Amino acid sequence: IREVTFCHRARTEPVLKKVDLKVWAGDRILLEGSSGGGKSTLASLLSGARNVGSGLLLLRGLDRDVVGKEGWRRHVVLVPQFHENHVFLGSFAFNALMGRGWPPSAEDFKEAERTCRALGLGPLLERMPGGLLQNVGETGWQLSHGERSRLYIARALLQGAEVTILDESLAALDPETLRRNLGFVLERASTLIVIAHP
Repeated sequence: IREVTFCHRARTEPVLKKVDLKVWAGDRILLEGSSGGGKSTLASLLSGARNVGSGLLLLRGLDRDVVGKEGWRRHVVLVPQFHENHVFLGSFAFNALMGRGWPPSAEDFKEAERTCRALGLGPLLERMPGGLLQNVGETGWQLSHGERSRLYIARALLQGAEVTILDESLAALDPETLRRNLGFVLERASTLIVIAHP
C-alpha cells in the first residue's frame, strides 16, 4: 500500500490517510486498534472488497486493475467480521468449500473434513446426521456463534490464498479454542494478518 487514503461516503474526514504498508510473503501481522480506527476498512481494501480512494495498492508489483478482481481474490482472502459473513442455505461442505470451486472432488471433501476437525469442528460434524453433507443455513442445522466463526476460517483456509486476513474472527472463541485454532491457522496460512482489539 502506498499513500492510500479512504473516506466513507457518509463521512467528511478520511478513515485512512496516506497509509503506507508492506506485507512480505510469510509475514504474520497483528493489527490492533480501537473501534472506528480503520482496521476493517484497511482489511477490505487489502482483500479487494473495496476500491482505494487514492493511492496505490499492489500485489507483487501489479495493481488490482492488472490482476483483475477475480485474480486478486484468489491471492488474498478476507474473513470479515462476524456480522458481515454468512452461512448460506446448503450443505456444510458447500459453505466450507464455496471459495474453492464447486462441485468438489473427493480430495476437496477430505481436505474440508481435515480442516474442520483441526479447527475443533469434529464434534459438530459427528452430531449432524449428514456430517459434511448436512443442510445448514436459515432453515437447516443451526450453528453456534463459535461454530460459524470456525466455519468462516475453514472457508478461507480451504481457498489456499497467499494472504489470509482474519478480521476479529477469533473473538467468539474461548481462550483454549482460540489458542488451538490460531496455531492451526499459523501452520496453514502462507501470509497472515490478524485484526483484533487491544
